[in-house]
Amino acid sequence: MDLRIFTEPQQGASYDTLLSVAKATEELGFDAFFRSDHYLHMGGDGLPGPTDAWITLAGLARETRRIRLGTLMTAGTFRLPGVLAIQVAQVDQMSGGRVELGLGAGWYEAEHTAYGIPFPKEKLARLEEQLDIVTGLWATKAGETFDFHGKFYDLTDSPALPKPAQTKIPVLVGGLGTTRTPRIAARYADEFNIPFASVEDTASQFGRVRAAAEEAGRGADDLVYSAVLVAAVGRDEAEIARRAAAIGREVDELRANGLAGSPAEVVDKIGRYAEAGASRIYFQILDLDDLDHLELISSEVQSQLA
Repeated sequence: MDLRIFTEPQQGASYDTLLSVAKATEELGFDAFFRSDHYLHMGGDGLPGPTDAWITLAGLARETRRIRLGTLMTAGTFRLPGVLAIQVAQVDQMSGGRVELGLGAGWYEAEHTAYGIPFPKEKLARLEEQLDIVTGLWATKAGETFDFHGKFYDLTDSPALPKPAQTKIPVLVGGLGTTRTPRIAARYADEFNIPFASVEDTASQFGRVRAAAEEAGRGADDLVYSAVLVAAVGRDEAEIARRAAAIGREVDELRANGLAGSPAEVVDKIGRYAEAGASRIYFQILDLDDLDHLELISSEVQSQLA
């Protein structure tokens, strides 16, 4: 079971804070550091303000050496697909080939309004074209050109440069849509991610994606299946309660819907997600100043799952 750290910097985090968490992620043996791609907080004041996902990851690419770096999920509404392909390829080069791209349709209308970003209606149809373009640009051989003529985007004689350091940058698709989402994942994804879902709903959605992959002519096991859940782990009830309170949540609710409780409880729950088909878990860490939380997860949860 791969364990990864996932952060939500729009809730309030500077680059220096994110760097501290990323370095702790690397030093403590976690597989990867991922972050959200949002420009507006969801509760609280959001101070000191948002940081851009790919600018952050570019910085971390030069200041880390081992961990994978990526997004859950880059908002398709924020960037033109050709520009995004250039950005991600460059950060992959800067990291020595450690980048992964989670790409979603975009959903938080308020942040679009706040920063003057268009919020189109046909987001899933646009996402499919975006995935086609980004992956197509990367796959085009050097010296050849890439063309795409869709409903929303039109590329002609693109040199399809720069190329990533990796032969294939892993692409993540996620969500709980029961029909179109599995089909999109089956066509484009190397990893399928379920956000904040129960074990039962996770198993059902994984099943839909596996079936869609086989219908598309892929092996169901060609994809990695992962889940992201909020974390509040403690050595005793007082520590669990303190970590829940720090992120404005109730312990009982987190025990039901996240990875909360003692290390033994969390290991047991991860086991249930493994039975549902997950081979990778993203711990959503909301209190980014609590690096002792990461140390506890590393020493008493990750050590049991290695």
